[in-house]
Amino acid sequence: MKIKKHIPNLLTLLNLFCGCIALVFVSESKFLIGFSFVCLGIFFDFFDGFFARKFGVSGPLGVQLDSLADMVTSGVAPGFVMFKMLLQNNQGGFEYLPYLGFIITLGACYRLANFNIDTRQSDSFIGLPTPANTLFIMSLPLVIEECHFLFLSELLSITWVLLFITLLSAFVMNAEIPLFSLKIKNFSVSKYKLQTGFVLGSILMIGTLQFLSIPLIILSYVLISIGHNFWVKK
Repeated sequence: MKIKKHIPNLLTLLNLFCGCIALVFVSESKFLIGFSFVCLGIFFDFFDGFFARKFGVSGPLGVQLDSLADMVTSGVAPGFVMFKMLLQNNQGGFEYLPYLGFIITLGACYRLANFNIDTRQSDSFIGLPTPANTLFIMSLPLVIEECHFLFLSELLSITWVLLFITLLSAFVMNAEIPLFSLKIKNFSVSKYKLQTGFVLGSILMIGTLQFLSIPLIILSYVLISIGHNFWVKK
């Protein structure tokens, strides 16, 4: 039995393991550590597919494992973060309102199930991928804690703003919005002008805005894709 046959599934299970650890730290409101483990899980999630294709061992078991692992790391984790944020800012509000944060988890579940049967998303995405959505949601408490923009911190502490973000998150993951592909098959700047510009802009934002750059990059990705789709149709 060849060891390399099991490497992709092992990486998938490491993704799941990281998601479980992230949940523990989020439960203790240690959002930065939780975010770090989610990022590590997404790293494993990327490379499980990479090695499955490289070794030619893609199969139905790997597909199912991948979705189940993503359901924790990119489904339950961001929903739990939103639950915690709503719980912390729901002073004197409806007692069960924070549970609405798990609408993100429901949206991620539907997205992952639909992705498995949607043959249109082999090279690009329709709707925001769950890992990108997870990075967006997981970065919000870090923006509050680490960012020096008082206005944003106060804005993200308003219950109804958080509920709007929750609903928008679930919608964008499942909306019929084609997003430009970030899969670059050869290093040709002229062929991948949009992708190159986006990557360079993202690096610049990360270097200058730190944690605030993460939600801005995700928002930019969606908005640029919408603009690009409109331009192409013209």
